[in-house]
Amino acid sequence: MRVAAGARGENIEHLKLRLEARPPTLLLFTEPSEPLPEESKPVEMPFHHCHRDPLPPPGLTPERLHARRQLYAACAVCFVFMAGEVVGGYLAHSLAIMTDAAHLLADVGSMMGSLFSLWLSTRPATRTMTFGWHRSETLGALASVVSLWMVTGILLYLAFVRLLHSDYHIEGGAMLLTASIAVCANLLMAFVLHQAGPPHSHGSRGAEYAPLEEGPEEPLPLGNTSVRAAFVHVLGDLLQSFGVLAASILIYFKPQYKAADPISTFLFSICALGSTAPTLRDVLRILMEGTPRNVGFEPVRDTLLSVPGVRATHELHLWALTLTYHVASAHLAIDSTADPEAVLAEASSRLYSRFGFSSCTLQVEQYQPEMAQCLRCQEPPQA
Repeated sequence: MRVAAGARGENIEHLKLRLEARPPTLLLFTEPSEPLPEESKPVEMPFHHCHRDPLPPPGLTPERLHARRQLYAACAVCFVFMAGEVVGGYLAHSLAIMTDAAHLLADVGSMMGSLFSLWLSTRPATRTMTFGWHRSETLGALASVVSLWMVTGILLYLAFVRLLHSDYHIEGGAMLLTASIAVCANLLMAFVLHQAGPPHSHGSRGAEYAPLEEGPEEPLPLGNTSVRAAFVHVLGDLLQSFGVLAASILIYFKPQYKAADPISTFLFSICALGSTAPTLRDVLRILMEGTPRNVGFEPVRDTLLSVPGVRATHELHLWALTLTYHVASAHLAIDSTADPEAVLAEASSRLYSRFGFSSCTLQVEQYQPEMAQCLRCQEPPQA
């Protein structure tokens, strides 16, 4: 009996040890010794080593809100005077007036497309669209230019037909009145869309690079891409309106010179096409992932090489999502004694402050002598 009692005591002690060894979650009536950690939630830090600017608020930036108000006002003015030109051109039997009305119609369509692209660009970045929808603004400007070219091509054909066949009549009085109103309308729209003066401040975005030996400079006012494209269109229409006004004055006093109507359409349509060349050049540069305007490859490279500890740089890429959103990436080969974190912080700071990049991605690696002969590490040739 003593042996059995001793065995029973050993079994009880063994059972206690097994119960104590179990995890707290398996015990029904025991409380955990430490509180369980709560699920971590992402919070915005006031400053982080890889983010120069704070997280932007949702919606349009102040610069884009201003651009939207400009486009709304210009679109309303353009639509009202376009309707007046259609009526006046029909009554005057003037192809030049109808040409100007068609250009206003193209401007209305382009500005509505720009408003849509501004709304689309506010959508946040996703895992599919990691850069967001910023480039929709550039696509809207491209659609605006293409639409103007198409309408101008049709009107150039009609003007050529009128030059071949003189069976048309022009009402000089109605043409003169409508052309005068068209000039006033284009002047009003140019005033609404004008973006003179210093640009808004947005941290790193929109600044131009300053040469190292000259220090920081005042950035050039590039403005919003959509508003810029609409402003260029209005300037082309304004030039054409002055030409139509001159032709209407000539036809009003000298009706026998009615050929001035298709000739003015022909000449000033070509001028309108030429006025879109700068916008088209900038749009194609962005879509082809070209180096941002006024940002040179050599100054950026020299800035990175001037960082203490950097021996070489390669895989340097510079491009722009829009005219004011510039991006840079590069590999930095550093000495074995250099501090990678210090080099990364200093290089990023110099790129942000001197060139105004919106995003910089730098990879730090140890310098190897073989890099001098590596084909992938060589600089790209001049264009």
